[in-house]
Amino acid sequence: MRTLILALILAFAISLFAQAQAPGRLENLRGKAVMLFTPHPDDDTFCCAGTLYKLAKNGNRIHIVIYTNDDKGSYDPDMTSERLARIRMHEEEEACRIIGIPKESILWLQYHDGMLEYANPRDLVEQVTGLIRKHRPDVVLSVDPGSDYVRWHKTDHRMAANNTMDAIRAAEWHLYFPNQRLHDGLEPWRVPEEYYYYAGKDSNYFVNIDDVAEIKLNAAVAHVSQFPPAVEKYRPDWDAAALEKLKAELRQMDKKDGHYVESFRRATGFNEE
Repeated sequence: MRTLILALILAFAISLFAQAQAPGRLENLRGKAVMLFTPHPDDDTFCCAGTLYKLAKNGNRIHIVIYTNDDKGSYDPDMTSERLARIRMHEEEEACRIIGIPKESILWLQYHDGMLEYANPRDLVEQVTGLIRKHRPDVVLSVDPGSDYVRWHKTDHRMAANNTMDAIRAAEWHLYFPNQRLHDGLEPWRVPEEYYYYAGKDSNYFVNIDDVAEIKLNAAVAHVSQFPPAVEKYRPDWDAAALEKLKAELRQMDKKDGHYVESFRRATGFNEE
């Protein structure tokens, strides 16, 4: 019996290894265009910094599109929206630098934090449709609109999720926003692959990031103002004890079968599994 169990475990491990090395897997893509849409400057890091690092290292062209400037999330009574937006921008640039993405590849849509759902829906979907047609991504990563976390969290998450999905659909049909083709020379574009993060129980695709988990951790803690003590009273650096406490907490997150992973819902067709 013990021999059989060991054989099964070995077969499972070989299967996982083979899947991880498969050339068609997201994390193994090379020379492709990748767009990631995020509600705030930090969600891209927390959801998939490890995957992004692998994609950047493989020579893919990555664009990070950030819907909001995240100018509201501070308890510091002396903080202003303008100052917080600048802080969050610098933190995002540093986190992206750590994972190999230059600040020139970050596209800021500059909506105010918490206000995205009150933007004009038609204008917003047209804006993002234009970006997809301009950059013509082979892969789009975005927020999953169906998870409990997204539905019950912030309006920015719900709006970013649904707007991006609607823009992906519109981008492939020439009769949506024909002015983009007529005036800007933007041809329709059908996105070949879609991966949705924050998918929760609907996740069906997992990227093993054991080898880059510490890089993801370093990128996460670059967002100093998002965590105590800086979220309470801003300081640009870390208290040593607070930093070690946070790192210890983050190391316990996002594990599957004992491995560090990043989870996605890989969609096919009209966003079907």
